[in-house]
Amino acid sequence: MTIRAQVLGAAAGGGLPQWNCGCTNCNLARQGAIPAQTQSSLAISADGQSWTVLNASPDIRQQLAQTAPLHPTALRSLPLRSVVLTNGDIDHVAGLLTLREVQPFDLFATAGIHDVLAQNPIFDALRGEVVPRLTIALDTEFSPVPGLTATLFAVPGKVPLYMEGDTVQTELMGEQTVGVEMIAGSTRIYYIPGCARLTDSLRSRLNGADAVFFDGTLWQDDEMIVAGVGQKTGKRMGHMSISGPEGSLAAFEGLDVGRKVFVHMNNTNPVLRPGSVEKAKAEAAGWTIAQDGMELML
Repeated sequence: MTIRAQVLGAAAGGGLPQWNCGCTNCNLARQGAIPAQTQSSLAISADGQSWTVLNASPDIRQQLAQTAPLHPTALRSLPLRSVVLTNGDIDHVAGLLTLREVQPFDLFATAGIHDVLAQNPIFDALRGEVVPRLTIALDTEFSPVPGLTATLFAVPGKVPLYMEGDTVQTELMGEQTVGVEMIAGSTRIYYIPGCARLTDSLRSRLNGADAVFFDGTLWQDDEMIVAGVGQKTGKRMGHMSISGPEGSLAAFEGLDVGRKVFVHMNNTNPVLRPGSVEKAKAEAAGWTIAQDGMELML
């Protein structure tokens, strides 16, 4: 059985260009010299008729409009059947407010992520009788759309920025940051847009996968500091970098993965520039740099 995976958004929070940023990539995107990218989201289907969306980004209205398989099929009928959340970050849940138009779909998340939504009454705009909030325990199979079996599993990460206290743990293992395993027939793929470290258990889980969509936020840990746009490292934000001895290029060496795709790239990441040395290095290691609209048939 085939899995269709459509990249709705390839960028991290803020997108490319980010509205208040004058970095090299953002300026190039404004000039049309490199492709603009919306905020991270992936659409998945096993039959091409019913779709689940992984993370509802603030750009979801634009993303749905640009994705023909998700267009309405009748007056108030959509191929969108469900949304699955991997954490409570603003760039992954704010789009739920766009989906408040009394349109039925299932909302899947862990109890911890549902608790984050419940603490903010603005999300009550998604009426419970129309959009049921379905709690999924870690490592428990569920079906977000016909023909597809999914499982949520813990990956190292942290709580959303707006929930941080005085002390921040950046490699928490629990319900606040999860990856998604999706299986249709003999095809197995993963979506992990946020990950602080590739643990041994995670390496074992991913080995043999047909495709992995993985956290590509930063090329190097101090990238935002060097670019002059922030004071946080990738580790502080709960993201492992692409390069370096502890980066994802090194961590994935030796893993048997059919397609390796970087998603959730920050606006400063040089892999977003066609022809860059960094993009060439990632591709030489067998990685694809996701772009909005990219589709894989697996």
